[in-house]
Amino acid sequence: MSVQLGRWDFRNHSDDPEQVNLHTLLAPFGPDGCSCYRKDDVEVLYYAFHATPESPSEKQPLVLPSGTVFTWNGRLDNRSDCLALAGEGVSNASADVDVAAACYARVGTDCFEKFVGDWALSVWNPGERSLLLARDAMGIRPLYYSADANHVLWSSVLDPLALQARGTPLEWEYLAGWLGMFPAPHRTPFRSVHSVPPSCFVRFANGRTSTTRFWDFDPGKTLRYKRDAEYEDHFLNVFGESVRRRLRSSAPVLAELSGGMDSSSIVSVSDLVLNQGNRETPRFDTVSYYDDLEPNWNEQPYFKSVERKRGRSGCHIDVGSQVFFESALRAKRFRPTPSENGTATDAHKRFRELLLLNEYRVVLSGLGGDEVTGGVPSPNAELLDLIASARFGILAGRLTQWALIQRRPWTHLLWEALRDFLPVNLASTSGHNKLPSWLAPRFLHEYRHALLGYPRRIRLLSVRPGFDEAMITVDALRRQISVLAPPQDPVHERRFPFLDRDLLEFLFAIPRDQLVRPGERRSLMRRALRGILPNEILERKRKAFRARSSLSAFSTERQALHGLTHGMLLDSLGIVRQTEFRRALDAGRRGGEPSVPLLRALALEIWLRDSEVLSKPTVSATSLPIAFD
Repeated sequence: MSVQLGRWDFRNHSDDPEQVNLHTLLAPFGPDGCSCYRKDDVEVLYYAFHATPESPSEKQPLVLPSGTVFTWNGRLDNRSDCLALAGEGVSNASADVDVAAACYARVGTDCFEKFVGDWALSVWNPGERSLLLARDAMGIRPLYYSADANHVLWSSVLDPLALQARGTPLEWEYLAGWLGMFPAPHRTPFRSVHSVPPSCFVRFANGRTSTTRFWDFDPGKTLRYKRDAEYEDHFLNVFGESVRRRLRSSAPVLAELSGGMDSSSIVSVSDLVLNQGNRETPRFDTVSYYDDLEPNWNEQPYFKSVERKRGRSGCHIDVGSQVFFESALRAKRFRPTPSENGTATDAHKRFRELLLLNEYRVVLSGLGGDEVTGGVPSPNAELLDLIASARFGILAGRLTQWALIQRRPWTHLLWEALRDFLPVNLASTSGHNKLPSWLAPRFLHEYRHALLGYPRRIRLLSVRPGFDEAMITVDALRRQISVLAPPQDPVHERRFPFLDRDLLEFLFAIPRDQLVRPGERRSLMRRALRGILPNEILERKRKAFRARSSLSAFSTERQALHGLTHGMLLDSLGIVRQTEFRRALDAGRRGGEPSVPLLRALALEIWLRDSEVLSKPTVSATSLPIAFD
């Protein structure tokens, strides 16, 4: 992932002898060179990481004939559409930044909604004295900023801004989101540092900051066919295109292969795309993880069935017997978020060696597949649509079918669906979203909404309820993506075929019963991929859940946990109650309480201790010039 970093000083800036060497900090993200734009009170750095065939020809920061400075970090998937919009001066051989900049030069911010792909960009307009920061629809490529009366600082990675903010007030809502279902995507751990929201651009001009959403999914977009086969063909086409887009790489591509539906589908369809002559990458390989000590995670028979079908074995990495807490405590370095554990386990080292040895620059991940293709066997979305459209005859039939499959009274299913229409504070609290008892009462009361994952009611009349539920899923995925640390050591790109904008639009436009049917999870996906996926994957009921390793760590790493749970910073900050937390940890050792909230809290405690985020700042806002040399 290439990195852009810039600074706009509103007042004359005088160098401070105490500087952060940003070149040392950011150079690992840009192994293909760095360049700089510097004029008057604006300075922009670009650290290049070439991952597409066209990117070596790019020159960034790109100065347009108008004097506008355009900087781009991303992958433009609908290049043919954008080439038509850009007009003369660009061609099929042009780098993505040239195509995107030409579109901006012609139609301004209206071009942002046309860009399909993973991207983040900045535009400095010296004539208007304005700065634009924009980000793709799902927020795959991060872009952070901080602003005060003296300057705006922006960056593709959080580290420079987090170092500046160290010792300043923490963002409590982010911490609550981290402990719950991931924080809001525009939040960071520091109150003074923000993230550009997905599908939005932030504009700085005339002393004001404004945020504008330039695109979102259309609730009025629907797609209806007469036959199942037409939906299956359409799915295969749009999913195949999503995979093809993410195979566009000048270096070999590596795909994670776990043996579940998501990763297996990506690998199998990638082979199909490449065998059809769409040679987007010089080589395509797989990596799989296994743990022979994990009774609930025996994935080897499944990922090996995919390897047999493709006629090639991938790299297999044993992740058993890993040390969780002790290795994290040994990683003494500043980390901008609690999601970066800084550990170097044997599995991490093996993966690093694999990337370096084979020069992989792109890794494909199945993140999001389960959520958007009907992996949760719930009838709620379909039932809500039938209720809203007053198709009560069909509703009665569906309730009967689902009741028989789930062996539950149809009245219970109907109530679960209707409950989604109620205001959040009136809906009953279900077991899966009960909050941990060890949270401090005041913190729980103040940030309950973030701790519960920002729940909201389904609207009955304004939009199609099934679409509303899909948007709740999209918001949850955006939050999950927002906490992912940028891959480094070595740097590489993570690409997510299931989060393709065109694929998501298709999935949200078709009837819900194409995705999930009584007794048929992922109905459309399984039907469309029959003959492409091995039967072992198609007939697999549900991927196993891995739980033993974390519970085992609660028992085996007692010394590390003892130090973490005595004198807890989380207790002194009023976030958890230490005594109750230790009791819950003891129960976790016996398997009596879900381990995920406990692990999140322990990761947060380690981050607070190791990152020194509560100490006095070593660098002030005015002493962070962009030291390029």
